[in-house]
This record gives sequence, C-alpha cells and structure tokens, in this order.
Amino acid sequence: MNDLALLLTSEGRALLDEVRDTDPARELAVATRLRREHPAELVSAALGQARLRQRAVVKFGAEDAERMFFTPNGVEQSTRASVAAYRARRFAELGVTSVADLCCGIGGDAIALARAGIRVLAVDRDPVTAAAARANADALGLADLIEVREADVTEVDTAGYDAVFVDPARRGGRGRIFDPEAYSPPLSWAVSAARRAPRAAALKIAPGVPHEAVPEDAEAEWISDGGDVKEAVLWFGTEPGAVRATLLPGPRTLLSRGLPDPDVRPPGRYLYEPDGAVIRAHLVAEVARELDGGLLDATIAYVTSDALRPTPYATAYEITDHLPFNVKKLKALLREREVGNLTVKKRGSAVEPEELRKKVKPQGPHAATVFLTRVAGAPAMLIGHPCAGRRGDSHSSRI
Repeated sequence: MNDLALLLTSEGRALLDEVRDTDPARELAVATRLRREHPAELVSAALGQARLRQRAVVKFGAEDAERMFFTPNGVEQSTRASVAAYRARRFAELGVTSVADLCCGIGGDAIALARAGIRVLAVDRDPVTAAAARANADALGLADLIEVREADVTEVDTAGYDAVFVDPARRGGRGRIFDPEAYSPPLSWAVSAARRAPRAAALKIAPGVPHEAVPEDAEAEWISDGGDVKEAVLWFGTEPGAVRATLLPGPRTLLSRGLPDPDVRPPGRYLYEPDGAVIRAHLVAEVARELDGGLLDATIAYVTSDALRPTPYATAYEITDHLPFNVKKLKALLREREVGNLTVKKRGSAVEPEELRKKVKPQGPHAATVFLTRVAGAPAMLIGHPCAGRRGDSHSSRI
C-alpha cells in the first residue's frame, strides 16, 4: 500500500517514467545510481512496478500497461484485455448500462466495461488491490465511470445495477483451487448473486470446471485467445442450457447442437486439431460434422477426414505417414527426409516431447509435425505438416 502511495506522487510518477525500459539485468546498477537522488524505498517500488508493467504488456498492450499500476497477483490473475473487451461487448449487446464487478482485482474487467460505456461498481476486499484498481481507473481516464470500493463482496448491495460480474479467487496458499465451492467467494454464492441481477450476469470460472457443475439455468461459454484457452464463463439472463466455444480474435462462436459422439474412422488424408475451447466445451462432434469427419480414437479429440475444408475451429494438417509407435522407425524416417525442424504434438500418449528429442535427434533443412496419439486404441504416430493458411496452435513443443 505504501509502495503504491509513493508511486502516485509526482516524484514517483517521474521516476516510473525514467525506469520504464530498465533491463532486469541492469537493475542493480540503475538502483545504485538512482538512490543517490531518491529515497531507497521509492527506487525499489519504481523498479518493481516497472517489472510488473513489462510483464503486463502481453495482457494489456504496451500503451495501457505503461500507465497502469499492478500487483504481482494482479498481473498473474487479471483478465486479458481482449477477453475482457469481448465480454464487455456482450454485456452492452444485452442492453446492460451498469455492472457490479465483484472481486475486481486491479480493474481489468472494469476498464473494459467502462470503455464500452457501462457504469461500474468495482469491489475488492484487499486494500492494495482496490487502491490499484482506483489508480488504474484514474490513469486511463475512466474514473467518472468506475467507482472502486474496498469491501467484502458478499456484503455489497448490487440492487442498483443492471448486471453482476463475479470473478472469484481461484488460487489459495497451495496454488490453484479446483473445487468451485472452495473459490472465494464460493461458486454457489456467486450463482445466487447472479440470479438476483435484474438483466444479466456473468461468472468467470476455471476452464476445467466439470460440465455437471454448470447450473441448468446458465449458459456456459469457453473462451480461447490465439489458440490458448483462457477461461470459462457462466452467463445468466441469456440462453439457459446453451453451450458455446468462442475463439478470439474474431470473435467466432460455435454453439452446441447436442450431436452424438462421432464415429471412429481410420486415419484419412487430413487431421484436424480442434481449438482448446472447442474441446473444453465438448463440441468436437460439431466440428467433426462440419468437416464430414470422424475420430481417430473414441477418447481422443483429433478429427480425421479425407476432405480439406476451411474452419476457424480447428487446425488442419495433411498426413503423409501413419505408423505404429516405434521410435527407431520414426528416427529413420526423419533422417531419410532430412527433417530438422520437428513439431511434436501429443494427445493420449505417455511419451514426453523432450524424451523423444533425445532419441530421434532431428537434423536437416526440412520441417514436419508428428502426432503421438492412439488410433482405435493402439499407440500410433502420424506424420504430416500444417495446411497452408490454417490457424496454428500454441500447444506444441518444437524440437
């Protein structure tokens, strides 16, 4: 709290500008020089905030991150700006003009809501976090739309707001919390608060939440950004029982049609790797239907087809080889084709990419992708390459 107060002074703001681009490797030398002219406590606070701002660029973009104030937990747990902006648009499209943002953190969602023209009450019980949210609203020129309140969210009256957004804490002293009732506040409390909202509500939850934990009167949405699954959201006041996967940028949204599981088929010419949000939302069947495809294995989310069809919901690969799992055969094939740039993807395999690296030692000018998976229950290797113009996926290991 004292660090933030120091940084909000004119001297603190000037020092933040001075250390903005400090290389972490040079921090000691910079700190030594600055302490000749500034209090040691202020110098430490400025350099620490500069590190946090550098980390925050990936979530908030350089322009905002360089003006905002962060805590270590705030950088780690705040919503990515692109996801927050998408959710704010959904609220606006629902006719929402005011939102009670409960467990607001350093204000990432409140900022997006205010930029969508929505009045926000941002609440957090941690005094440092609430102070950072207040400073961020001011720094970004949104203080007229964002009221920050330090309070226990379970004691806040939200009756004067169209909608409620709750982002419960999902980390404890021992790391991530997987039981929704162990969230702070518990998911059951958040659901009750959502049901009382006059127009709409959204609850941010972990993407690994069991589908059976989704209330019957809620819509469940899984969101990915650039191929990385970021969160799941329970919506109230929208489409009860609906399930959707939303991919950013875009957005592109795939809705559940309640299709049966696809048939298992022998590997075709193309393999499709569904986006993580599609997999989490249990919508692989919808993608397979769109592609006239089937599954390589009943328990593996790889779709196979003989047709190459454009889809935003999966990455397409042309498969050149299908072999039973055998490291020696893979090594020989890669050597024969002079493959040095090898992307290893695994699903349903116990083999680790780094373990494979040591054994196959790829060398050469060419590139390939190997899938370690199961085909109709048997360990298998499928070798191919991404189809031109098809979206890539960050869940891979390059060796």
